[in-house]
Amino acid sequence: MRMMHVRLVSPPDLTGQVLELLHADPYVFNLVVHPGRATRPEGDAVECDVLTGAANGLLRGLHDLELDRRGSVAVEPVEMAFSGNAAEAEVRQLGAMAHAPVWEEVESRIRAEGTYLPRFYVYLTVAGLIGSVGILTNSQILIVAAMVVGPEYGAITSIALGLDRGHPARIRAGLSALTVGFTLAVLATFLFSLVIRGLDLQPQAFDRGLRPVSDLINTPNVYSVVVAVLAGVVGIVSLTESRTSALLGVFISVTTIPAAADIGVSCAFFSWREARGSLIQLLVNIVVLIVVGLYTLRFQRAVWRRIGSRQQRKAPPGAPAP
Repeated sequence: MRMMHVRLVSPPDLTGQVLELLHADPYVFNLVVHPGRATRPEGDAVECDVLTGAANGLLRGLHDLELDRRGSVAVEPVEMAFSGNAAEAEVRQLGAMAHAPVWEEVESRIRAEGTYLPRFYVYLTVAGLIGSVGILTNSQILIVAAMVVGPEYGAITSIALGLDRGHPARIRAGLSALTVGFTLAVLATFLFSLVIRGLDLQPQAFDRGLRPVSDLINTPNVYSVVVAVLAGVVGIVSLTESRTSALLGVFISVTTIPAAADIGVSCAFFSWREARGSLIQLLVNIVVLIVVGLYTLRFQRAVWRRIGSRQQRKAPPGAPAP
């Protein structure tokens, strides 16, 4: 049984409507009210648990009452709960909607990843340097490590959410972060590779043109697009389902950080064709991930909306939409 704990602070003049909403919701349990006990903001403290699959409907209702603006709404997952009534409601009334994503939670997670602190650029630069070592030494392990370290997917999903919600500021911030971050990564790998070349420390195989890892990165083709599309779908689905392992698979399947690293390495060694191929690879993957992320978000919402409509027709008369 999946439940979420909801903590509310309600202005006294609004508490009656809030309690009416909560009492009318058959998926709300363990309702507790503490009149006048809340501070910052001042008001009545209200707590309850709601079945996760019905949380979207409850949050919509609270938003319609403007409680998020006039008071406060905090939601957290319940790690373990035992309730016969709640379990029966989940099975008999929610059905498939018991597994519906909580969209406010999903978007909150994406918005958090769209905050570009200095560490974002540090991670991106360090990932590029790791990738450059992997390219010079033909080490696929280091290329995978660079993909895991890179934080760029957070910016990509933030841009997709901005496009979906029509937030130009979020789109601009994400594009700016990606541009600055990848520029720093390319510059760092370029300077590092210049030092390696100046000191004649490049491996002999790389010097003789035996560069299988680099050749794989700087040769974009139809398979690059296919992988980016599939990774974009899995990435958004894993975010909505909170599946970290699947999201990690996205990080190590799409050539973004390695492509940026190969641009710097190729320029340092005057391999202009390879640098151009890596630039195309980088741009194609970013654009595909953004577009696929946008439409996967919309498709998932449409699917769950349709499931919710079917479930609502089966629900008891007067029951709110989950």
